[in-house]
Amino acid sequence: MPDQAYLDSATAAPLHPAAREALLAALSDGWSDPARLYTQARRARQLLDAARAAVAECLGVRVPEVTFTANGTDAVRRAVLGGLAGRRRTGRVFAHSAIEHSAVLHAAEEHVSAGGEAVSVPVDRLGRIDPDAWRAAVSADGVALAALIAASHEVGTAQPLSAAAEACAAAGVPLMVDASVLVGRLPVAPGWSLLTASARKWGGPGGVGVLVVRTGVRFDPPGSAAWSQPERAAGYGPGAPDLPAIVAAAVALRAAQAEAAGEAKRQRELVDRIRTRVAATVPDVEIVGDPDDRAPHIVTFSCLYVDGESLLYALDRRGFAVSSGSSCTSSTLRPSHVLEAMGALSHGNVRVSLHRDTTDEQVERFLIELPGIVAELRAEAGVVGL
Repeated sequence: MPDQAYLDSATAAPLHPAAREALLAALSDGWSDPARLYTQARRARQLLDAARAAVAECLGVRVPEVTFTANGTDAVRRAVLGGLAGRRRTGRVFAHSAIEHSAVLHAAEEHVSAGGEAVSVPVDRLGRIDPDAWRAAVSADGVALAALIAASHEVGTAQPLSAAAEACAAAGVPLMVDASVLVGRLPVAPGWSLLTASARKWGGPGGVGVLVVRTGVRFDPPGSAAWSQPERAAGYGPGAPDLPAIVAAAVALRAAQAEAAGEAKRQRELVDRIRTRVAATVPDVEIVGDPDDRAPHIVTFSCLYVDGESLLYALDRRGFAVSSGSSCTSSTLRPSHVLEAMGALSHGNVRVSLHRDTTDEQVERFLIELPGIVAELRAEAGVVGL
């Protein structure tokens, strides 16, 4: 087995070295319940407050606006359902793009099951929302909340957040932004009312999500009856927080932001190389997503006449850990809703996403070996002469 090149940071980035150190330190000093009053608990509360302040500073928001959740999916669910419930007197319509993360779509389904309505806004071939369709959707009667992902987690295309936020403001509709792809990498455009992120995307540990609710936004989160006022005031809950993980997440975010400009430039150059070389060396391939206005670390392409699951396994055997933008690599056998909404090819789909530890050599080895791997799989399927 060759040395493994981990190229799936869009799912989870490797733990940042600074986060590892903070996690070990916090395991010794932050194990107590921060809601108690004795010495160990007060120390835990100090660590929690410091982590919350650090995340607020990185995101450019007020400390009381930040809440830590169990994970990014939990943050999204709370943002969507809490934002809708807070404006239930205004309406019951939830407007969102067609390429939102599945966590948003599942929350939308939950809302519809409870008697609400959800409206999906289409995107173009690059995966970007139609501005006119977005403006019409958020301006319709009864819209209580709108959601727009900052950049696609599957193809990397950045969304026009400023214009979307302006349309929402003109309609008096709060905008919820899933910023997991960009936080720790690129600034998120202002104008939103609610924001979510996941620590494992920026090099923090799993099990920590971030929910930001701007002051003045009507918000009634699910499960609020079980969410005590001390927990809300402290910025976590409901339930006891994983304080060592929260501390490590905050440290990782600071470290990632300090490196962000240099890493964005380096990773963008590597992604440009991948886009160019794959198109030149692999026949019948479609490079998906915007070539310029995108997250710097994600590139996605689809290979015709190749089974996606077989391609991912073959790459894994050659030492490349990549993901797919198509859930037909799972037991659902259903193409990705993102690629489907874009009208993009979903066969043989591969998503490569880079991180701070990705090397030039790893990318070059991937580019050298990929054409042969695809050709072998096509030959096994009886497709030759391309």
